[in-house]
Amino acid sequence: MKKIFFSVLLMACSLVNAQDKTNTVVTSTLTVHGNCGECKERIETAVDMKGVKAAKWDVKSEVLTVTYKSDKVTLDQIREAILKSGHDLGDEKAADVVYNKLPKCCQFRDHKCEK
Repeated sequence: MKKIFFSVLLMACSLVNAQDKTNTVVTSTLTVHGNCGECKERIETAVDMKGVKAAKWDVKSEVLTVTYKSDKVTLDQIREAILKSGHDLGDEKAADVVYNKLPKCCQFRDHKCEK
């Protein structure tokens, strides 16, 4: 009976350890183009989704630092959300139709506002 109990306990511990490996919290950085505090709010709101633990975009460096649970959301999903908000990612451009809806100061392709 003790052998069965310890075998079940060992299997349960193995299962918990296997689940812990899939619940990985990852921190990534992305270059996201924008100009101002309004852009910051839009970018950080765009990635406010299930699985994202924290997101902070720096106006001056144009770097978004995002911490997320890789079993809940992928970096590709985060990237897609940013593009859908109208902001470019490095050399990858958001659709013009979305970009053109940004406020004039936030249209970073043509000009830069004071940061």
